[in-house]
Amino acid sequence: MTDIVPGRRDARVVVDPAVSREAADLLRANHALLARVHRGWRPPPKSAGPILGLGASIVAGVIAASLALYGLALFAAGRYTSFAVSMTGAALLTVGLLLRPRTDAAAERRRALEREVHEHARGYEGHYVLDEHLDEPARDLLDRAARAVGQVMASRVNAEGLLDDVRNAVMLPAQEWEIARLLAKLSALRAEHQEVIAEGMTPEVAAVAGPLAEVLDRSEAAVLARVEALERYAGHVADAERAYRARRQIERLSARLPRYEELLVESGADGSAVPELDGLAEDAGRLEQALRDSVSSAHEAFRHLEG
Repeated sequence: MTDIVPGRRDARVVVDPAVSREAADLLRANHALLARVHRGWRPPPKSAGPILGLGASIVAGVIAASLALYGLALFAAGRYTSFAVSMTGAALLTVGLLLRPRTDAAAERRRALEREVHEHARGYEGHYVLDEHLDEPARDLLDRAARAVGQVMASRVNAEGLLDDVRNAVMLPAQEWEIARLLAKLSALRAEHQEVIAEGMTPEVAAVAGPLAEVLDRSEAAVLARVEALERYAGHVADAERAYRARRQIERLSARLPRYEELLVESGADGSAVPELDGLAEDAGRLEQALRDSVSSAHEAFRHLEG
């Protein structure tokens, strides 16, 4: 894949839906590390230092304790010079243990995460796409696809089951992944193509490069058609969302209608002062039909998306 450093917007990792959820979550949460791996970075090998350091600390502690006990025996025997030497040695070892740099637990966790992400990056190579894999036109298309998918998945009509929420949860991520995968391949080939023709073209090279450029353009147009189909579906869902929200508002107002009527009676106001009240039920009926029409249109768009 081509290494393109963008003037990026939000960092994104699109993962193949076939990847396990745990692995996919790890990949999505570590874009910066994945980008470093993509540029050839490797984590340092796991060091045996902490184990060796622990062993050395134990040995030094045992020696310090032994010197201290031996010093006490020397003191009891009246050998004060030897006692002072022994206790000084024990004290120096103890101070050395206390001042020895300790392994930073946070740093060790970070290194462990880096190793895990690196292993996943290599193990799932080809099953995720970074922004760095895409050129600018491809990133723009993926942005559009991601917005359309996000709009559908975040809608209340989807959450309430008015759409086929189960199929959305399966098919829309698959569509976004397929678009991302194709755009990554397109970006890589486009960069390689540009690199070749930038060297200068003879008529013979132009005869070959021209048709290949047309292939790239046709492929981009095909991916664009996928994105536009997603956007049409999201547009129908947005219409259903507006009708759904308006219907809910009318229902809430209609539920309060007796209280409005009671206020009119108690205040002695003319009932015709608020003729809109009588039309609430009719408005609710029209919105219900608009919602059904919008949801039906969304279903039709979804079937077209499957095709």
